[in-house]
Amino acid sequence: MKTSLTMAALLLAGILAAGCDNDGPMENAGEAIDDAATDVANATEDACEDIKEGAGAADTNC
Repeated sequence: MKTSLTMAALLLAGILAAGCDNDGPMENAGEAIDDAATDVANATEDACEDIKEGAGAADTNC
């Protein structure tokens, strides 16, 4: 009985783990949003550094 229960639990765990292999549409959308936010942050930082450099600021780090 104990062996059967253990085998059933392992089989269920294997099936559940296999189901986590593929990203769904919401996961892909979340990654796209994260990438877009990172791109905006990088562009903002680059623009800030360009403005500081153009103004002759001693510290061009933003």
